[in-house]
Amino acid sequence: MRHSTDRILTTHVGSLPRPHDLLDILKQRLAGEAVDETLFSDKLRQSVEQMVGKQVEVGLDIVADGEMSKPGHAVYINDRLEGFETRPDPGMQVYEEEREAFPEYYEEYFKRAMLGGAIAPSAPLCCVGPIRYVGHEALKTDLENLQLAVDKFGCEEAFMPVAAVTGVGSNEYYPTEEAYAFALGEALAEEYNGIIDAGFLLQVDDPFLPNVYMDKSLDEKARIAKAAMYVDAINHSLKGIPEEKVRFHTCYGINQGPRIYEPDLPDMIDQVLRVNAGAYSFEAGNPRHEHEYHMWEHVKLPDGKLVIPGVITHASSVVEHPEYIAERIVRFAERVGRENVIASADCGFSSQAMYKTEVENRVVWAKFKALCEGAKIASDKLWQ
Repeated sequence: MRHSTDRILTTHVGSLPRPHDLLDILKQRLAGEAVDETLFSDKLRQSVEQMVGKQVEVGLDIVADGEMSKPGHAVYINDRLEGFETRPDPGMQVYEEEREAFPEYYEEYFKRAMLGGAIAPSAPLCCVGPIRYVGHEALKTDLENLQLAVDKFGCEEAFMPVAAVTGVGSNEYYPTEEAYAFALGEALAEEYNGIIDAGFLLQVDDPFLPNVYMDKSLDEKARIAKAAMYVDAINHSLKGIPEEKVRFHTCYGINQGPRIYEPDLPDMIDQVLRVNAGAYSFEAGNPRHEHEYHMWEHVKLPDGKLVIPGVITHASSVVEHPEYIAERIVRFAERVGRENVIASADCGFSSQAMYKTEVENRVVWAKFKALCEGAKIASDKLWQ
């Protein structure tokens, strides 16, 4: 994993708006309808090539496939694991305080956004037998498509985002939640190692870790213990993978909303830094969390590690000014060292496959262009 040795490098979190003609076929497949698989394969390969090309065009240094093949950042894993069955949707069980404080807003919001806006409904999974990874062919396709695009555009570095153990279903088979999490880790490790073996960086996506800190059924001690257990399970899934090849991303689940009951990053940072990763990606560009850069004045980033703060946000359609993006970047550089900062977005711009993303497609790319321009301004200031 490169550091910003002579300028601020740029990247993003992973998911990008899918082309509508790809969504048409993907929606049919998810509904169990017959599709022309050759046509789908061709369209998927073309979509990955298109997304990588656009990332290169706006100036992003570290690219990804945009999650073109995936119905959702965690939902996709449902088709790559064995030992589960679907259950009726119990309804939204997280963000309880947030939903109770703003019931009218979130009733409407969850109908149209996030899973409510996805091209296919997501049925909750429950583990009812031994977990086994069966996604080898799907992973092979993803890796081949990304490699073809990277080779075409001469990208120096690329990553592939994957689900963390915290985002996969519920358990009725294993004796404890910990045993379940570690079994998931064993299975997901097959996907993780496949990505590493292909020569890409691995990004572990964990927007679910903050949910533990929002769980009011647990007292503070129990919440910390549960978070620590999940981090242990994540580290188990990363066993044998060099830290410098791993990016860990966490965020707060809701894209656009009041978001006043989210945990602050300082509440979680001790567990985040326990993850065996070389870089830590987190929200820092939205108004609920932008001030948290001050945390790095008393929290020491471990030697050799990187931060990948969001300096543009998915929580607003405002295109941030490059000068302000540069200010955000410099704040982190002054606290953890310029070489240890890679500029990014708060989260993905299409964490679920949907026709109408919350930030419109052209606005997404305008934000990325501003991100790269801001990184150049920051570089000029930091490397005078």
